[in-house]
Amino acid sequence: MANYPQLDNSSGVWNLRDVYGAVMGGYWPNANSRALFMGGNGNITESITIASTGNASFFGDTGALTDAQDASGYGNQTRAVFNGNTPLATQVYYTISTLGNAANFGDLSVARRLTSGASNETRGITAGGYKSSGTTYYNTIDYNTIMSTGAATDFGDLTVARYGSNGGTSSPTRALFAGGYTGSNSNVIDFVEISTTGNAVDFGDVSSAKYGYQGCSSSTRAVFSGGEIASLQFVTIASQGNTIDYGDLSNALANAGSTSNSVRGIVGGGQTPSPALLNTIEFFNITTGGNATDFGDLSQVKQECTATSQSHGGLNDGYQGTRPTVFNEAGGDRGIIAGGQTPSKTNEIGFITISSTGNENEFGDLTQSRGGLGGIGGKTRAIFGGGNAAPVVTASAVIDYVEFSTKGNAADFGDLTSGRFTSGANNNTRGLFMGGATPTRGNIIDYITIASLGNAADFGDTTISVSQGGATASNTRAVRGGGSTPSYTDVLDYVTISTTGNATDFGNLLATVNEIAAVGSDTRGVWSGGEDSAPAYINVMQYITIASTGNATDFGDLLAGSQGQGRGNMSNTIRGVFAGGSDPSTSNVMQYITIASTGNALDYGDLITARLTPATVGNGQGGLVGG
Repeated sequence: MANYPQLDNSSGVWNLRDVYGAVMGGYWPNANSRALFMGGNGNITESITIASTGNASFFGDTGALTDAQDASGYGNQTRAVFNGNTPLATQVYYTISTLGNAANFGDLSVARRLTSGASNETRGITAGGYKSSGTTYYNTIDYNTIMSTGAATDFGDLTVARYGSNGGTSSPTRALFAGGYTGSNSNVIDFVEISTTGNAVDFGDVSSAKYGYQGCSSSTRAVFSGGEIASLQFVTIASQGNTIDYGDLSNALANAGSTSNSVRGIVGGGQTPSPALLNTIEFFNITTGGNATDFGDLSQVKQECTATSQSHGGLNDGYQGTRPTVFNEAGGDRGIIAGGQTPSKTNEIGFITISSTGNENEFGDLTQSRGGLGGIGGKTRAIFGGGNAAPVVTASAVIDYVEFSTKGNAADFGDLTSGRFTSGANNNTRGLFMGGATPTRGNIIDYITIASLGNAADFGDTTISVSQGGATASNTRAVRGGGSTPSYTDVLDYVTISTTGNATDFGNLLATVNEIAAVGSDTRGVWSGGEDSAPAYINVMQYITIASTGNATDFGDLLAGSQGQGRGNMSNTIRGVFAGGSDPSTSNVMQYITIASTGNALDYGDLITARLTPATVGNGQGGLVGG
């Protein structure tokens, strides 16, 4: 077990790897977090503190939901959103930190009940359902942005229309829905990627075809219970496959409410096959399994109810009540901005803390003043390659590096296979410099091993000879897009980082665009700004799902049209930051987005010096998740 400081030890220093091990191992200290149970019999909502034991207490009533039976719901650290029976389409929400009655949230895209809910910090998903008249079962999946009220939006379809699958749960990236009734009982588990839209994909099966499963999770493991049987069964969310049995509830029950923090799973209410309606609450350890233990009682029996919490596994494996941007699997929150043009070339290196807002701080200097360089960020090391060097447009082959944790000047890493202006992308092991100009456009992809020093080696070729595009990556795949051939291009192409070989066509950006920047999480890449063929500076942001192929989709708008923003993935998987550029005067503006949602950029702060085409990197970006 890691030697970590206690919560009451103000002199303790946290080591990120120890924290990560503690969270994943299930021995992270329990901070207080609240869970809400809604629905079942009556129109009241009750709460418990997950890390303790004891009886539930009154929280508020269900407001516009005059009948909250057959409920489903989801939540983030601030809000709990619930769907009930009457009126069928109505959604209500509570502010979890404040006792009180529910407020109107919006309406589902299709009126229905007996749905299933799951969420991450940003987006809530409602799946399946049933309408009282006839035998109308729904395969509808819709979604809401949790912090914005309003009507739900169509997401896609389940693999089969069904209801009574309150076995919904999630990691920060995936939502899973298990069991239910299709006209007969189902054992199907479906999943979707929360940040995208589209139809569900088959994940595997629960042990028995049953109605009334309930689900909860850590960020890595989903646990399904009930379904008129006593067993606890789990899957690893990031994989696919059938459930594994690893313990039992005290009763064979169905239609209970289930939620969790990153350590403890909670099940409350429900009904037994007898039939008997229950008010009992019990808990179990998500990591180890075993039989459930008595927690306390709800104030009333609740069947066909639902539960959510401030710290369930969809909220980035909780620090159980603290903001999810504090910690993510990629491990870091520092962004570095290096070099650029002011319009003269500069050797400045600065840094920011990505999850906050504010101005750039001094870090050190590059070995050589240059702009148009590509940035790569591992968990410990930031690397800057190529560029056009001072005092004239001279293509540079220089690769520099710094350690994220230690401010100071850059040191020599090695050289590219040829001097050029280029774009960088990486996972935690390998960095790629993709395309570039000498100033003649080329199709070269070079690679380096981030933890070592030395010259780059040939990886393969991009699909076109191109420079001034943007690139981003997941742990497995790097995607490059846009740029100049010298005519402006909309081409997206990709490679598998762990191999070598030529790039493959991915799809197209919304339009041909040059001098475009990119950031990304482990699932989504977002391209920003640039100059179109008009020519005009554009404020468009657009995104793709990295694991798939296809054309980009509109994300939102920058604060203003801009080209020449920093090239590199300056993100912490939650938030991406774009730095500098020209609009058309050289800009010192930094602006940020929440990668998993869509919407316009917000002001982050200012660079020390206004500049365009710096390298920008982060030590928590999407290419580092799982690596």
